[in-house]
Amino acid sequence: MYSAPSVAKRECTELRAGIPGEPYSVSVLKEGYCTAQPDGTFRADGTISLITGPRTVLVDTGGPWDRELLIRRLEERSLSPADVSVVVGTHGHSDHIGNLNLFPEATVVVSCDISRGDTYLPNQLAEGQPYIIDDHLSVIPTPGHTGRDVSVLVKGTSAGTVLVAGDLFECCDDEDSWKDLSENPELQEIGRQKALQEADVIIPGHGPLFRVHRTPQS
Repeated sequence: MYSAPSVAKRECTELRAGIPGEPYSVSVLKEGYCTAQPDGTFRADGTISLITGPRTVLVDTGGPWDRELLIRRLEERSLSPADVSVVVGTHGHSDHIGNLNLFPEATVVVSCDISRGDTYLPNQLAEGQPYIIDDHLSVIPTPGHTGRDVSVLVKGTSAGTVLVAGDLFECCDDEDSWKDLSENPELQEIGRQKALQEADVIIPGHGPLFRVHRTPQS
């Protein structure tokens, strides 16, 4: 069982201009959402995040309906899909991996699978070990929402450590609502508490990013 050394408080906020850093900066290309509808359905789309620095990394691609928006948001940053070297799908739901085919030359991480083209690379994500991209950037296992969810940890930004968390967190104030969407709430809760102790900013799957404030326990 994970033991939290301090009390974490979430502060809902938005850094729309992005988070600069050295060597990596983080920006949100599209903010995800999840809205219940009167007929019992819900509308949802996943957050799309971009990490730029020594490597250009896209975390989640949105749904297939986001194709033109994603291309446009990359162009606004003088990038094309060919410039993206790593694409991470935090899990296999359609609103998170709907545009993987835009990036045939990239290294693709989806859950615990890592591939370059049709070549799949050995890794230990499924065994709980991170996939290290470099000293500042890693893919870490954060299961619970599905059995093999992953998140991306970015160190050294102006806001501290940023966790691009996929659906480990639905949004800043998801309270207990995330449990209804979780395959393993107990495992996900452990991951959530660990994230709240390690990250200074969390980018959730379906809402604005938020800051984390910690106070030492007496």
